[in-house]
Amino acid sequence: MSIDATLYRTIRLIRRFEERAIELVNTGEIVGGIHPYIGQEAIAAGVCAALRDTDIITSTHRGHGHVLAKGADPVRMLAELCGRVTGLNQGRGGSMHAADFGLGIYGANGIVGAGGAIAVGAAWAKRRQGHDTVSVSFFGDGAVNQGVLLEAFNLAALWRVPTLFICENNGYATTLTTEAAIAGSITERATAFGIPAITVDGMDAHAVLDATRTAVELARSGGGPSFVECRTYRFDAHHTWEHKARVRYRPVEEMETGRLRDPMEIQGALLDPATRAEIDAEIEELLEHAVDFARSSASPDPARAMDYLYATGPLGRDGTGLAVA
Repeated sequence: MSIDATLYRTIRLIRRFEERAIELVNTGEIVGGIHPYIGQEAIAAGVCAALRDTDIITSTHRGHGHVLAKGADPVRMLAELCGRVTGLNQGRGGSMHAADFGLGIYGANGIVGAGGAIAVGAAWAKRRQGHDTVSVSFFGDGAVNQGVLLEAFNLAALWRVPTLFICENNGYATTLTTEAAIAGSITERATAFGIPAITVDGMDAHAVLDATRTAVELARSGGGPSFVECRTYRFDAHHTWEHKARVRYRPVEEMETGRLRDPMEIQGALLDPATRAEIDAEIEELLEHAVDFARSSASPDPARAMDYLYATGPLGRDGTGLAVA
């Protein structure tokens, strides 16, 4: 499959996955809602296309796109969102904590900015073991004001850790505009630590891919971290809760303009109609199977709710493993 077709397939998969997931939120089959990635798909597609299977990513509360682009099984991913035992994490991670360590997916994360420190630590550990693994930390514009992310910048720069910091700037931290929340420049947060930083069109998968390839080559060759700000626009709600609450914080004109550059259409226009139709049909069949699989899978047994919380079982204060009264 050509790179154009590969990027389109990833974008189309993420788009339709999110749309089907929203349907399941509306029917109550996904409990608690999701943070849709619709509109931002070119970033996940472009970044992950530049990575090896052994490279590592950390994700965010809006992480379905990253997880899918890195190669996670969409069928098991949807089962995870539905809280089923056949999910990626047996239904225990859900939308905001999906992970697949075998694919280098070190987890989505509900804590804003927390993935940066995990990505730096993971890449540093791999380097100490003699590997040339590169890690990627995805985060939104709201995370650049979080101290843990700035500490990750500092450590990565000091130790020349092979980490890529990918900022998905969609203009809003929940409902707060970037202009109202961030003093100075987003990229200057990184350059202050001596980390090379650029801004790219996050609606264009090829622009993201080109920037990521350059950063990956630098990191893998020992050049240390890089920062890429991807300018994008979130087409849907911050969280599906907004569909019912009908929160209004974005001007209608802005939303209409933001949707004019759809990454799926931008990438799809590079394919011949027959190839695009073939990919679309394949994705529909895959996701229809995913929905059926999730619905037919068992829910976790409440009696096993405490499983996997401790490495060797819950320990009492006496250290014996017995409950202490």
